[in-house]
Amino acid sequence: MNDELKLSEREELVLRAVVQCYITSAEPVGSRVIAKRFGLDFSPATIRNVMADLEEEGYLQQLHTSSGRVPTDRGYRYYVDYLMSVQELTLTERARIERDLSDRLTDADEIMRQTSQLLALLSHQTGMVQTPDDDNARVQHIEVMPVSASRAAVLVADSYGRVHTVILQWDESPAPDEFVSLNRFLNEHLRGVVCDQMIARMHGIVRTVLDENRRLAERALRVLQLLPANRPSHLYLEGAAQLFEQPEFRNIDHAREVFGVLEERDRLTALLRTNAANYGSGASVWIGSESHEPGLREISVVAAPYSVGGQSVGVIGVLGPRRMPYQRLTAVVDYTANMLSRLMTRLAGP
Repeated sequence: MNDELKLSEREELVLRAVVQCYITSAEPVGSRVIAKRFGLDFSPATIRNVMADLEEEGYLQQLHTSSGRVPTDRGYRYYVDYLMSVQELTLTERARIERDLSDRLTDADEIMRQTSQLLALLSHQTGMVQTPDDDNARVQHIEVMPVSASRAAVLVADSYGRVHTVILQWDESPAPDEFVSLNRFLNEHLRGVVCDQMIARMHGIVRTVLDENRRLAERALRVLQLLPANRPSHLYLEGAAQLFEQPEFRNIDHAREVFGVLEERDRLTALLRTNAANYGSGASVWIGSESHEPGLREISVVAAPYSVGGQSVGVIGVLGPRRMPYQRLTAVVDYTANMLSRLMTRLAGP
């Protein structure tokens, strides 16, 4: 928003009051409510005039002729960008996040699932965590273990602290003592390789090695070719039922639109990524129509990226109605993202 579009001090006071009242009550806000609750130094009549100006400028709207005003997406955006002070978390809230995301959690997927549940509980909205995809994940360790004469388990630990386990069906199982040599060969040649490049790397090795190493390379290549394709990014989503308890979604058309969006997790993941790319580090907010996506007109998202070893790998967030307590949820999401980054980096190791 350009400087020439900045509101006057009086307009900012009234807009802040309307947004804060509406977030709390979900009811259109009238001038007398503002005068009584905020103790402004001007009369209800003056407040009505300012509200009318804000409506004309697109920051407020009147849903019914005789009702008060509610914020528009433009009004919420101005509030978030210029008027909102991010609320500092209480010691109790910080302790809750640190307790629920503690060092006792040792599985990356469980940490991300727990994070989405925690965000839902703290926000009373829908908590979301986008998992890293395999585009940049690197092999930390790979091991093949016999399960039976015709089956083997393959474990791949990646640089995000995740462990993928796959059961393979063998046509011709190696002898038990060959597994030691096979695992040593796999780790010597694949540690540090991007996960989705393992097969290409092993093809190159097969072409260059001879004798015993060639036999191991061919065996390793057959193992890798049996593995499923790399996992795409997944979205953990908790607390969707809480969303439909909000007054905004008592309207069946609004509820149907939102439910459709929650069912399309790939679409929601793409929106989270776009949001993170547009706003950079730290928590950010997109509001309703700003997404330019059908079905999201009544929704806002507070989101923040999380990292592993300083590299941004995914996004967490809270999804709810446009009437959300942004100043608190911005702090919740930002603090939780920092905790998740610390835990994921610890799991990934050096």
